[in-house]
Amino acid sequence: MKLIYSPASPYVRKVLVTLKELGLEDKVEFVKVTTSVVDQSDVLAAANPLTRIPTLVMDNGKPLYDSRVITQYLVSLAPSCGYYPASGEARWDVLRLEATAEGMMDSAVNARYERGLRPAEKQWDDWVDGQMKKVHGALKALDGEAASFGDGINAGIIAAACACGYLDFRYGDMGWRESYPALAAWYGKFSERKSMQETKPA
Repeated sequence: MKLIYSPASPYVRKVLVTLKELGLEDKVEFVKVTTSVVDQSDVLAAANPLTRIPTLVMDNGKPLYDSRVITQYLVSLAPSCGYYPASGEARWDVLRLEATAEGMMDSAVNARYERGLRPAEKQWDDWVDGQMKKVHGALKALDGEAASFGDGINAGIIAAACACGYLDFRYGDMGWRESYPALAAWYGKFSERKSMQETKPA
């Protein structure tokens, strides 16, 4: 397989952590690209019509994109891991948790793009504030569930950790830990995992 990626992306980190936790790294060729909405990578565009990272090209040459699609494919290669429960309430709990975490990533990345890429005279403060309200809504929801995470791991928990990691990376002065102590305590332990340490963006 071939993974087209950029290490700063929280979606990429989610896939990288999954690969490491499942022991699948040696089955993947890693292709690092630099890409953005306004400066798209030709290598990425050739594999993915949406030019989004991460993109996984399978052994048969077909691409997969959207990190949730990629992680489900990777889990299918190690079905006994249980990262996506097969059925019942547990399955929907994991999928809801994953969606909450990815929604938090979406809003944080959108706000980052507005501040980092859009010309200052065109930036929309109310839109950024709205995105960050969504981030705080997700943090509150995750904080309410964090005590149930324990030492477990699944696709939703990995996504939650990578979403928190992105806030540390791009919003270092946000101080989210003080407002969401249960989530902070869980993340402090989970972030010590080797897979998290090895994928921490520079």
